[in-house]
Amino acid sequence: MAKNAEIKTTVNKASVTAFLNKVDDEQKRKDSFEIMKIMQQVSKEKPKMWGPSIIGFGSFHYKYESGREGDMPLLAFSPRKQYITLYVLAGDAHEAPLLKKLGKHTRSKVCLYIKKLSDVDMGVLKELIVKSYKASKALK
Repeated sequence: MAKNAEIKTTVNKASVTAFLNKVDDEQKRKDSFEIMKIMQQVSKEKPKMWGPSIIGFGSFHYKYESGREGDMPLLAFSPRKQYITLYVLAGDAHEAPLLKKLGKHTRSKVCLYIKKLSDVDMGVLKELIVKSYKASKALK
């Protein structure tokens, strides 16, 4: 990667509501508005578009040892074609018991992928979002 590569996922002034209203799948659109509401309640931040397709709440500045630095949201999600991607995992040990109770999902190190909210336990999902927000806030 070039040292001066432009970071594409930056906050912008695009309308979150307009973006979500363009989500083709009606259930995914409804679920996205619900996730937005939960993340807004947890963070007490207004949702903002980050890049063309990520909805983020709050932000923190990071700087790697390499000198690369930037900003990223404290909480974020994106209604993708196959899944709703939630950027709420840190790979911490406290997440494993919650993920076991969550319901139908897949994951990567920092992403949680769900097809629809009815597939997961909403209480567990909210707990994951709260813990993620607190952990991200501690990085500020």
